Amino acid sequence: MKAFITGGAGFIGSNLTDRLLQNGHEVRVYDNLSTGQLRFLDNAKNDERFSFVEGDLLDEDTLSKSMEGFQMVFHFAANADVRFGTDHPRRDLEQNTIATFNVLEAMRHQSIRKIAFASTGSVYGEAEVIPTPEDAPFPIQTSLYASSKLAGESLISSFCEGFDFQAWIFRFVSILGERYTHGHVFDFYKKLKTDPTRLEVLGNGKQRKSYLYVQDCIDSILLAIGKGQKRVNLFNLGVDGYCTVNDSIGWICEALGVDPKLNYSGGERGWVGDNPFIYLDTQKINQLGWKPKLGIQEAILKTIKFLRLNEWVFEERK
Repeated sequence: MKAFITGGAGFIGSNLTDRLLQNGHEVRVYDNLSTGQLRFLDNAKNDERFSFVEGDLLDEDTLSKSMEGFQMVFHFAANADVRFGTDHPRRDLEQNTIATFNVLEAMRHQSIRKIAFASTGSVYGEAEVIPTPEDAPFPIQTSLYASSKLAGESLISSFCEGFDFQAWIFRFVSILGERYTHGHVFDFYKKLKTDPTRLEVLGNGKQRKSYLYVQDCIDSILLAIGKGQKRVNLFNLGVDGYCTVNDSIGWICEALGVDPKLNYSGGERGWVGDNPFIYLDTQKINQLGWKPKLGIQEAILKTIKFLRLNEWVFEERK
């Protein structure tokens, strides 16, 4: 396979890049490096089947030319700054929805018909069905990030119908592991590194969240692509369970050997659009033969280990 990866210098994308190269595929990464890190591609650079293009998904000409000759697109680039979406509402529209349309148009011009898309479990909003299956009814959207991702899903399915594309859409819980550079573990580690005696916590600490280790995530993606043969293949990705924010804080503090005073901002939501309970039903991907190798606590500890060994990421993500 000749794979084109948008956002391939980012957290999940760079891990996917390494895995595809290990499996013998040719890979081209397309990334504007707004949040991705070239250092995440150090291993890939040593492989003659790897190439890199620094480019923005809003640059339609460069995007289309860069795709020429490739067979499948893994569209993992996005603005993932969920918490501050209301501070810059146009960013989700441009970097998630319009960018996805540009990817699809570039594929159409280059006669590429297969796409894997990183969506989000946030599209279910505050779901009434827990654990939430893929066919759960959608509530009113409260997150600009989720709305932009849902719009991207709709564009992809429409291109599948209109232009004979085939798609694999993955609704993730939050992903953890090596090269993780945003999210609650990153934020808590950074705060505790600065002041181990106190920790500011958004919400009341009782929010219930599910997480998935990045290598388990990639395992499931590659399995689904190999076995899911519908025109549009939709999968939830996560573990069979969840933890509270307080659980996570306890594991992080124990790993770091600190005992801070916890100061809660209050309320059951950490920010506007935050979903206080995310737990996805993963029976569909499980039925293909996939199960995660690591649980949530193990994934958090893996993430802490990576951050300890790579504290340079905090300087890069100021």
